[in-house]
Amino acid sequence: MSESPGHVVIAPDKFKGSLTGAEVAAHVAAGLGPDVATVAMPVADGGDGTVDAVVACGFERVEVEVTGPVGEPVRAAYAWRDAPDTPTAVIELAEASGLRRLPAAEGASAAQADPSAHGGVRLAALTATSHGTGELIAHAVRRGAKRIVLGLGGSASTDGGTGMMRALGVRFLDAGGEELPPGGAALRALEKIDASGLLDVAGVEFVVACDVDNPLLGPNGAAAVYGPQKGASPGDVKLLDGALARLAAVAAHTHGLVGAIEHDGVVRPMGVAAQPGAGAAGGTGFAALAFLRADIRPGIEYLLDLLGFRERLDGARLVVTGEGSLDEQTLRGKAPAGVARAAAGAGVPVVAVCGRRTLGNEELNAAGIRAAYALTDIESDPERRMAEAGPLLERVAAKLAADWL
Repeated sequence: MSESPGHVVIAPDKFKGSLTGAEVAAHVAAGLGPDVATVAMPVADGGDGTVDAVVACGFERVEVEVTGPVGEPVRAAYAWRDAPDTPTAVIELAEASGLRRLPAAEGASAAQADPSAHGGVRLAALTATSHGTGELIAHAVRRGAKRIVLGLGGSASTDGGTGMMRALGVRFLDAGGEELPPGGAALRALEKIDASGLLDVAGVEFVVACDVDNPLLGPNGAAAVYGPQKGASPGDVKLLDGALARLAAVAAHTHGLVGAIEHDGVVRPMGVAAQPGAGAAGGTGFAALAFLRADIRPGIEYLLDLLGFRERLDGARLVVTGEGSLDEQTLRGKAPAGVARAAAGAGVPVVAVCGRRTLGNEELNAAGIRAAYALTDIESDPERRMAEAGPLLERVAAKLAADWL
């Protein structure tokens, strides 16, 4: 695919809390001016905003009512491309099972007084479920998907993906043969996994698009690293890590999904549980690997390939990428770093726009980003930066154009 010679590819992630990736691209294009040919291609790394980015690049939005993280119905969407050879669905866990799908706390006073409430929502670290994500997968499979790309990030749950698998027909049973209640804490009582009712996914390729490399268990695992963000206390983290260990051990012992070793009388799950990415999204990566035989791919790199980013570089003179905050996380596989790596192969320079930055020029240059333009350069008031992000971004883009075009 070849675009007009000398065009600028605008490939930003969202500015969280203020602008979607598509809105960022539109404001940058406006700031560059009417005489600059642009190609807008919002991007995402598999986390929150992935469906919006993929839809902006030509996929169809499919909306479904599913189960939210604490059991209430929510309206969630996935992206669909009806390709003749490989019909593809892009499913973002955060759409159905994310923190943003939690019900609101009852007023600011509740959010301040209740330790399970945070950021205006009521957290449910021990009981939240990934069930709705499984319902999205089931809907896509029944629609005829032959490839399902599962973006992991922003989850409200630490249930090891068991909610997702319940929605696909797997049963998680206690010693009496009863179904366990939702959530990660309940897995402490897990005795048997019955996958005889698993939805027929033969012939469906599952790809996990993920930018984290955490294993399922331990100090770098799902509960320890991400549990506190979901309202888990230190005691809750210990409980959840033990519950996830129980899940992995039962999967090994009764279902043969992962290997295990016994040392000093303690069964320690190995294999899938130790794989990088198994701890993603509260352990949903583990379930995708173990039950759906998914491949885990670096989120931004896989999605850039899926959307044809490299083809858009043909004849380009500049790439503008960005996200809300250019910081240490950017360097660990986030969208701007992935865009810069991909553009480097084509010899196209990359600059970035952002709300704020904590990275120095040397760090940015090492990541392949030649320059960064932040809203903080022209507006010091954080409330105004959020409220007026679009117009401020157009001013920043005009400065970028003067420097590079």
